[in-house]
Amino acid sequence: MTGFEVTAERRSWVQQIMGMPISVHLRGAGVRSDPSVPQVVAEVFEQLRAVDRLFSTYRPDSQVSRIRRGELTPNHWHPWVHEVFGLCEQARRRTDGYFDAWLPAGFDPSGLVKGWAVERAAALLAELDGCDSCLNAGGDIVTSVCSLNSPAWRVGIEDPGDRTRILAVQEIRTGGVATSGSAARGAHIIDPHTGDRPHELLAVTVTGPTLLWADIYATAGFAHGGDVVSWLRARAPEYRALVVGP
Repeated sequence: MTGFEVTAERRSWVQQIMGMPISVHLRGAGVRSDPSVPQVVAEVFEQLRAVDRLFSTYRPDSQVSRIRRGELTPNHWHPWVHEVFGLCEQARRRTDGYFDAWLPAGFDPSGLVKGWAVERAAALLAELDGCDSCLNAGGDIVTSVCSLNSPAWRVGIEDPGDRTRILAVQEIRTGGVATSGSAARGAHIIDPHTGDRPHELLAVTVTGPTLLWADIYATAGFAHGGDVVSWLRARAPEYRALVVGP
């Protein structure tokens, strides 16, 4: 254990947004005394609420819901919606179509929005002077460290067969960790090529430089099945996968 770990102050906050607990964890010499810290944390949560208002498929007044009903043309979309739309197209191409926001019934960017939104919000935390940060949105995580002396964050990966157990621990300094599978939400992922809900794997966890693409590759990898490690290495060698089969 380093001296930083012993002496660093720590603070955490949690709020329920997007139907899940979202937590902010900070560590550093000034996290309790710096008056800008609670202000930035409040901005993080408000930004995530704004994303939910735009993109939630459960809110009838969201822009995504209105787009799905044919009520909103592209020239009336919020800039964030245009950005996400473009990223969804990139994701479909980069994953050989295993990530597709247009299935099964109209435009649904939910599989991309969380990673994108959490990464944008985490950038606010990374600007805090002298603070390491960890933003966790229902198990999709963005971490950042402020110096070479900062220890890595340790992220526990649940066993999808027994969620009371930790299957593995990933150490990550600055980057993202995302898991896709059926343990938390049931069989909700669809293979766009077949329209079926894959059952070959229990979970895919992807770690890499950004949460956005870690989340996309985890979802696409779960839909792909088979040798996800080789499939991912061929497309994004800077990302790595932990795959759990039956």
